Formats: sequence, C-alpha cells, structure tokens
Amino acid sequence: MIIQLSFTEKNYSLDLNKALDISLPIRQGINNNPSCYWAEPVKFETISSGDFIGSVQAGGNLNYQKLTITPHGNGTHTECYGHISADETATIHQSLKHFHFFAEVISVAPEKTGIDDSVIMLSQIQERIKYPGVEAIVIRTLPNTDTKKTKQYSGSNPPYLEVAVIEYLVSRGVNHVLVDLPSIDREVDDGKLSGHHAFWKFPNDTRKQCTITELIYVNNLIPDGLYLLNLQITSLEMDASPSKPVLYKLEEVL
Repeated sequence: MIIQLSFTEKNYSLDLNKALDISLPIRQGINNNPSCYWAEPVKFETISSGDFIGSVQAGGNLNYQKLTITPHGNGTHTECYGHISADETATIHQSLKHFHFFAEVISVAPEKTGIDDSVIMLSQIQERIKYPGVEAIVIRTLPNTDTKKTKQYSGSNPPYLEVAVIEYLVSRGVNHVLVDLPSIDREVDDGKLSGHHAFWKFPNDTRKQCTITELIYVNNLIPDGLYLLNLQITSLEMDASPSKPVLYKLEEVL
C-alpha cells in the first residue's frame, strides 16, 4: 500500500508493506537478549494447575506462559520522563499519545575520550543531521555488528551521548531519541543522569510528551536518511515499556 505525505514543503511516498523493524525480539533464557544494568534474564514460565499444563510440547492442549521482564534492562524499550520523576502519573501510557513521526537515521562512531569512555560528540551529530524539522532521531553506532543483539553490557561502561548532543537535539525540536545503546547517559555517573534531565528539561520545564528509546538495532541494510517512524508500545502504566519501533523509507516525489 503506497501513501503520500508532505514534509517541509516536499512530497514523499512510502510503502506500508515495507516495514523496517528496528526492535529486538524478546527471547527466553540467559544471553539470548541484550542485557544491561544488571537486570535478571528474561523468563518464560509454563503455568500449571492440577491436571492442567500450559504447554503443548508437554502434553497440554494450549500454551499458557508467564513472562518476567525488566523493560529497562532486557531489550528494546521506550521510556518517558517518569524514569526520573516521583510522580506516579508519569507513565509511558499517559505520555506517548501519538505514534507516527518524521525521523532521520544517522550513523556515528563514538569517540574515545579517556581510558574507558567512548562518547558520541556534538560535532559528530551536527555533521550528520541533514533534515531540519524531524521529530525523531535514530542513532546507529559504528561498528554495527550482530553482537549488539545479545550483548551483555552490565559493568562494561558502554558508549553514551555527550550532554551537549541532547541539548542540541532539544533545540532542534527533536522529541524522540532512539539509540542502540543501553542508555544515553554514562553507565555509572553518580546518579546524575544529565542527558535524561536535559532531554526532558526536568523538573522545571518538563517535556512530558517526549520519549527515549534504547537498545534498538538498525540493520546495516537500512541507509541513513529520512523515514516515517511508527513507535509502538505496550499500554503500561509505568515509566517504560518494551517497544517496537518500525521505520518506513520516505522517497521524494518530484
């Protein structure tokens, strides 16, 4: 199905049958998913009661399982300002009310800034963003290998974004940031979460509609450029949800 959209006084077309999924599926077991911040592994547990067993493989007539997951630590997830707020009403379900956004995909190799730190710098982002007016930025870090799909990040001090990058994106009107990293902030930063605070402008001028999505995976076959983003979440009344961001390539109509 082909549809047409206008963006910054130009017309674009996209094919709804050509979705580009940049989420990572949740799998059962240790080391089958990316993990960070010392989260416990994902658990799939068969529910049984009396003569009932919720497993066709084990002789039951259907599959009936319980899922245990830590959204922030077990895979692709989208979070709202409730991540750094004591307000119990600050949930992803209440914050994210629109689900389609013009987005730009960019690729960048974090720079070494010390013995242990690799950081995405402001100058790198400024060089790569080509489309003013986009509502979402999707950042693919380089090198981009399949190891990201199951990488165990805890205690490894993964790459992160310079706070100036976040401030720059906010100044451009970007409301949704998506990264293939565990966090936009340093793994251990004494609890400052400077990037998160800068992005949401919390607590004095909070951008309540804005989101951060982490632990995505952007296949190398997806080129940098302009897309329509469909950001899908589970309707959870908590600060974050497992999510499924999907891209659609935009082609300019001349």
